[in-house]
Amino acid sequence: MPLPIWPPDASHIKKAADALRAGQLVAFPTETVYGLGADATQDRAVARIFEAKGRPRFNPLIVHLPSLQAAEVHARFDARAQALAKAFWPGALTLVLPRRAETPLSLLVSAGLPTVALRVPQHPLALELLQESGLALAAPSANRSGRLSPTLATHVARSLEEAGALVAGVLDGGPCTLGLESTVIGLPEDGPPTLLRPGAIARAEIETVLGMKLAEAAEEEGEAGRSSPGQLASHYAPDAPIRLNAKEVSGDEVLLAFGPDALQGAALTLNLSRQGDLREAAANLFRYLQELDAQAAGKSIAVMPVPDTGLGEAINDRLRRAAAPRS
Repeated sequence: MPLPIWPPDASHIKKAADALRAGQLVAFPTETVYGLGADATQDRAVARIFEAKGRPRFNPLIVHLPSLQAAEVHARFDARAQALAKAFWPGALTLVLPRRAETPLSLLVSAGLPTVALRVPQHPLALELLQESGLALAAPSANRSGRLSPTLATHVARSLEEAGALVAGVLDGGPCTLGLESTVIGLPEDGPPTLLRPGAIARAEIETVLGMKLAEAAEEEGEAGRSSPGQLASHYAPDAPIRLNAKEVSGDEVLLAFGPDALQGAALTLNLSRQGDLREAAANLFRYLQELDAQAAGKSIAVMPVPDTGLGEAINDRLRRAAAPRS
C-alpha cells in the first residue's frame, strides 16, 4: 500500500502531530534530508523506526528539537556546545553530548551509550511540526537502512513502501535545500571536540567557532557502540554498484559527473555541478544518485573525482560509503 503524501497545510501538520503523539511514525522534511520521525520518549515508537528502516539497533538516532532551551533538558552543554549551538542552530549541525540522567528520552535513541545526538533543524515545516506536536522527535533519514537518503517526499514513499503499515504519512515540504545530512560533532566531557560525521557544515566553519582543530573519530571495531549515525562502512548505497574516481567511462555505465569537463560516452550523465560548486553538488548528490540508480538497468554508476575540500569532504565520505562492499 503506497504511503500517503500530505500537503504542508495546517490540517495535515496537525494530523501528523496527532499521529506522532499516538506513537506512529511520520516522515517530514528538514533542510538536510527527509527524516522518519517518532516521539523520542516512547520506547515502542522509537522501536518502530528500527523496524520500518530495517535499522541495526546499535546505530544511534538524532533527536530533533525546536530550540537550544529544549535541547538543554536532555543533555549537558558545556561552553563549547553552547558556542556551536548558538552559531549553527537552527541548522545542519548535530551535537553528541552527555545525556542528563533525568531526561525522558528513550534509551533506544542512544543505542545504549551515555550520550545523545541532538539537533535543531532549520526547515520551517520541521519546526512547525515540532511546535505543533510538543515532542522531541527521533528522526533518522526516512529510507531503508543503508540505502540512499531521501531529498524528496517521493523518495520516502518509494523507499519505505514495504513499511507502509508502520508509517502514517509523509509531509511534503518539497526538495531539501542542502541535500546532505548534518555534520555530527562529539563533545565528550573529558576529551577534544571530534568530527564524527562530515556533513552540510564544513569542518573549517566549526573549527573557526571553536578556535581549535577537530579531532578525528577513532576507527571503531565491529558494529556495536557506534557513537554517531552514518558511521557504518557501507551506507547511503544505491542498488547499482559504484565505481569512484572515474577518469574514463563506457556505454555500459551511467555517470555522476562534476565540473565543466564531464566525461563522454556514458549511457546517461548527471552533473552534480557544471560550475564545480561544492554547495550545489552537495544539494544534488542524493537526488542524482536516486535518478541514476533508477535508470541504471543493470549498469554500474561511475563517479568522477570531487575535490576533498570544504563540503567535498562530506560528499566524498558519502560516496565512499555508498561504494563500500555490502554485507
